[in-house]
Amino acid sequence: MSLFTLRRKSVMVTEADALPGRSARPFAVPERHAVLGTPLEGPWPEGTQVLHVAMGCYWGAERQFWEQPGVVTTAVGFMGGYTPHPTYDESTTALTGHTETVLVAYDPEQTSAEALMKVFWESHDPTQLNRQGNDAGTEYRSAVYWTTQEQRAAVEATKEAFQERLSAAGLGTIATEVRPASTDAGAPGPEASAVEGVDPARPAGPFYYAEAPHQQYLHKVPNGYCGLSGTGVTCPVGVV
Repeated sequence: MSLFTLRRKSVMVTEADALPGRSARPFAVPERHAVLGTPLEGPWPEGTQVLHVAMGCYWGAERQFWEQPGVVTTAVGFMGGYTPHPTYDESTTALTGHTETVLVAYDPEQTSAEALMKVFWESHDPTQLNRQGNDAGTEYRSAVYWTTQEQRAAVEATKEAFQERLSAAGLGTIATEVRPASTDAGAPGPEASAVEGVDPARPAGPFYYAEAPHQQYLHKVPNGYCGLSGTGVTCPVGVV
């Protein structure tokens, strides 16, 4: 990757310059989760809630969550940008505005948004801006998109608590983008404005599923690439 390309990919594309996309998904996704056997796109049991997280390459991130108790299903895709129904190849240009995202559908009777956020904060380095390790570009930015007010409370409380732990360890400031997924999930908070190029008044928008080979990739390719690397700092629980 050239220095020019790296610099371009590190700047959030504008809506006017984003790729046009298409009106419908140009490929099929599997009906069932390859590990859990549950529907990838639903319907899910009544009461199931959905949280969207982005923490670098979505292959390793998805595995972190399908292993958690109480998770109904997981899927990888794209969110937070402009291009409707993007492909993986389009997303890697950083010209869609999306970040590689994991959909986590879970049973709130068996787990909680706070427990899932603990996994999120500890499994990557949220102080890195528009990258995780060697994966650089806005498509690898750290992000959380909530769908309920309970999730928002968990996101904000754990973020504050984890920042205290990071600061005590001499590490940097959390650069995670934090927004609601839709207008139904409430107004965006001030955190979104800290991400350059992200409109704090704009929800993250729809979750677009990625192509079939990317779904549960590390189950299909056990020795495949996983770029996840945490900070070694523990996120406290019971802070909501």
